[in-house]
Amino acid sequence: MDGGGVKVHYDPESDVMYIVIREGPIKDTVEADSDIFVEIAEDESIAGIEVWGASKNILEPAAKELAAKVKKALAAKPSS
Repeated sequence: MDGGGVKVHYDPESDVMYIVIREGPIKDTVEADSDIFVEIAEDESIAGIEVWGASKNILEPAAKELAAKVKKALAAKPSS
């Protein structure tokens, strides 16, 4: 890896999230699901992941999961 770390970009207008795993030339793009595309680098590693409908496929489920964890944590907290 290039040492730069993973970068995430979200375009709210098109509702597309792009996860950059590594910079560099792309050899191929593989459709992993109807809304998920994986970009393959020249060395066959994963360079990036593009998610269409990100609010439905990532943001909404993540928000629901976070809300459930917060609710559980608050329920476990002893009342004062």
